[in-house]
Amino acid sequence: MIANIDPILDQDRFQEAIDFLVAKDPDLETIVANYGPPPMWEREPGFPTLVHIILEQQVSLASAKAAFSKLLNLAPELTPAQFLTYDDVILKKVGFSRQKTRYCRNLALAIMDGSLPLDQLPKMNNQSVLEVLTRITGIGRWTADIYLLMALKRTDAWPGGDLALAIAIHEIKNLPARPSLADLDEMGKQWQPYRSVAARILWHHYLSK
Repeated sequence: MIANIDPILDQDRFQEAIDFLVAKDPDLETIVANYGPPPMWEREPGFPTLVHIILEQQVSLASAKAAFSKLLNLAPELTPAQFLTYDDVILKKVGFSRQKTRYCRNLALAIMDGSLPLDQLPKMNNQSVLEVLTRITGIGRWTADIYLLMALKRTDAWPGGDLALAIAIHEIKNLPARPSLADLDEMGKQWQPYRSVAARILWHHYLSK
């Protein structure tokens, strides 16, 4: 379970990765030259972060952040057990759709019954983390990849289904059409073994332009 774990991203490795990527790819170099290095964008591992990422599915970051902030106002130390005490009316007022309410309840129950051992994820390699997380209804590949990238801080995680990445790559590579989400996995290989940092540079372009 602990074999072949992707290195953890710290500040030194982050700068090393940026230097590697801008030397390898002139388009990434242009982004960093225009906007400076990207933020490292990290989150604390655990249940609250997974809830936050679920809220971000297919909506703007701003609306997800607003809903998550309201939830933390109710429960500053959010736990799975506490989340399960909130009924549909409360969660709707916070900003949860019916579907995301169900997803987060599934998540809370899986953590409480031990079928999702969150504390063991840092000891697993990337593929094992993806397999464990995506067993939970409501956690797909994108959600699991974002957790790998931001919470577990793996250096080579790649959220290939991310729309902002597709838009950024379309723009910086001057492609005739936006790449399909399926194409993004293949395109991301050019930035191994630092795909999580390449993603941050591309998001930096998307958010800064």
